[in-house]
Amino acid sequence: MEKKWEEMTPEERQEELIGKWLSAGGVEFASPEAEKLYKDRITRIKDAIQMKKLPDRVPIFLCPSFYPAYYAGITPQEAMYDYDKCCMAFKKFITDFEPDGNLGAYVPGPGKLFEILDYKLYSWPGHGVAPEQSYQCNEGEYMMADEYDALIDDPSNFFSNTYLPRVFGALEGFKALPMLPGILEMYGVAMNFIPFGLPPVQATYKALFEAGAEALKWMGAMGGFNAEITAAGFPMIAAGFTKAPFDVVGDTLRGSRGIMVDMYRQPDKLLEAMDRLTPLMIKMGVGTAQVAGHPIIFMPLHKGADGFLSDEQFKKFYWPTFRKVMMGLIDQGIVPMPAAEGHWTTRLDVVQDLPKGKTLWMIDQSDIVKAKKTLGKVACLFGNVPSDLLVVGAPTQVKDYVKKLIDTCAKGGGFIVSNGAFFDQAKPENLHAIVDTAMEYGVYK
Repeated sequence: MEKKWEEMTPEERQEELIGKWLSAGGVEFASPEAEKLYKDRITRIKDAIQMKKLPDRVPIFLCPSFYPAYYAGITPQEAMYDYDKCCMAFKKFITDFEPDGNLGAYVPGPGKLFEILDYKLYSWPGHGVAPEQSYQCNEGEYMMADEYDALIDDPSNFFSNTYLPRVFGALEGFKALPMLPGILEMYGVAMNFIPFGLPPVQATYKALFEAGAEALKWMGAMGGFNAEITAAGFPMIAAGFTKAPFDVVGDTLRGSRGIMVDMYRQPDKLLEAMDRLTPLMIKMGVGTAQVAGHPIIFMPLHKGADGFLSDEQFKKFYWPTFRKVMMGLIDQGIVPMPAAEGHWTTRLDVVQDLPKGKTLWMIDQSDIVKAKKTLGKVACLFGNVPSDLLVVGAPTQVKDYVKKLIDTCAKGGGFIVSNGAFFDQAKPENLHAIVDTAMEYGVYK
């Protein structure tokens, strides 16, 4: 008799999710060869992550930002507003370079939806930045310093009634919504529905319906792309994402300045808020992975890098809740995929406190030798090919760098060749050099 999910060990849950990933959700492959390539690629990635045995060769990822748009001859603005062009560009990128894992065509996102909702947290191509440029985050304090108690008391209510109206101009009506737990009995029920009759609230819901229709249109295109690229034999790297609690507060709520001040002026409130957010970040990752039938959840890391926090601040404010989120995901069979953007060299001794073969780390500019000797003892590493090398370097230089990476990191497994940071610009011949060198030089004998 098959075990129920709650009866499984974390290892059994991971194997269950990997099995679903391998099955491709019932996608009909373009050919038997494409099916074999798909399963070989996933098996290669699985073996690298689990660090149990060597794959046939070092796996290869290429993780772009807007590069596929430039490569296909369209602008970032076109990629955000014309979903067919976006999918065409990412298909061309994947089929031309043939990495073992890809991120789909999600990166550009639906520009029309952001426009409908009057999104303020970012400026995007043709809407605050030039059509030929990538989007930019607009730093700000979207949660005030005296609002920690409101966040801690009821995170969902704070996000819906306070945070969302601040970052989406079209959602101003949410400020007038009632406290939904107050709808308890017939007496007084009608009072709670008065706000829904007000013009600002009705305008907010009208915008939501329009945005929802656009989101469905965009997701239809993305889903079709995912099925098509899977059928061609190319697996997706990740099912979705979640975040470290410190970055939830620092990236989009308090902003960089706000959270830096809070570490000194109200550290206990910051710590309490992160503890409150931790189970929500676990649920976010678990829910996405289970729906997608895919074990890997991406975690972009922004404010834990060297230079932003002291070592002691990192140990106190960043690492404890970040680790709790990862351990919560691991318990449910999920493989956290943190992207250690920038330099994390001084953090490597700390972050190696993880179970072996359960995580997949993107290494950007950190000392790769130290990364392999510390974090690399327990986790699969990928990345470290520099962005500047892709833009201004020669293919011979890229080839030499990849060979050095393989010599340094691939012995014994647990390594995937990849770029170290999401890139907009690169010479095509340098990307081919990454793939070709890894294919030829990264074979395990």
